[in-house]
Amino acid sequence: MLVDITLKITSNMVSNAQNNEKKALVGHLGTHFDVMNKEFPLEYTERKGIVFDVSGVNGRDIEISDIDMDKVKKDMFITFYTGFIEKEGYGGRAYFTEHPQLSKALIEALVDKGVSIIGIDFAGVRRGLEHTPTDQYCADRGIFIVENLCNLSTVVQKGGSFTACTYPMNYANMTGPPCRVIAKVEE
Repeated sequence: MLVDITLKITSNMVSNAQNNEKKALVGHLGTHFDVMNKEFPLEYTERKGIVFDVSGVNGRDIEISDIDMDKVKKDMFITFYTGFIEKEGYGGRAYFTEHPQLSKALIEALVDKGVSIIGIDFAGVRRGLEHTPTDQYCADRGIFIVENLCNLSTVVQKGGSFTACTYPMNYANMTGPPCRVIAKVEE
C-alpha cells in the first residue's frame, strides 16, 4: 500500500503561509526539507521508517520516554505523528508559532542513534529562535528534517512501520526545498 504523506498545497495555503512565515516562498512551503547548507544524499531517498504516535502528548515537549527508542536504528526515517497539522491546519499564525516540539534530549538521542531523517507533522522540531540552529545542528550530523507531513495516521493504523521514499527538489543554495514523501506500508 502506498500512502502519500506529502501535504497537498493549494493557492489559499500559499497565501496564508506567506502572510505568517517569512520564508514560505518557493522553499519552506508545505512538505519540505531543512537541508541547510548540505546536499541531500541520494542513498537517503529510500529508508526504513517508523511513525511514533505521540498524539497524546499535550502541553509539553515530546520526550524520549514517549517513544520506544529500541525501535530506532541507524539510517532510519523517524517520524512523529501528533495530529497537529490536521487539528490546526497548515499556514496560519498558530501553526508556525504554537506547534509541538521535540525535546532537546530526544533530538540528541536521535542524533546519537544516527538516524537519516526526522519527519514531523508540524512546522519545526523546535520553535522560534531554536528552530534554525537545531536544523543546522542536525544537518551538520547528516540528519535532515522533513516538516509538514500529513496522513501519518494512516501509517500508524497499519502498524507504524514503512519504507520512506523521499525526493527533494534538486535546488542549490536553498535551505527548504520542497519534497515528496511516499510511505510504502506492508498490508
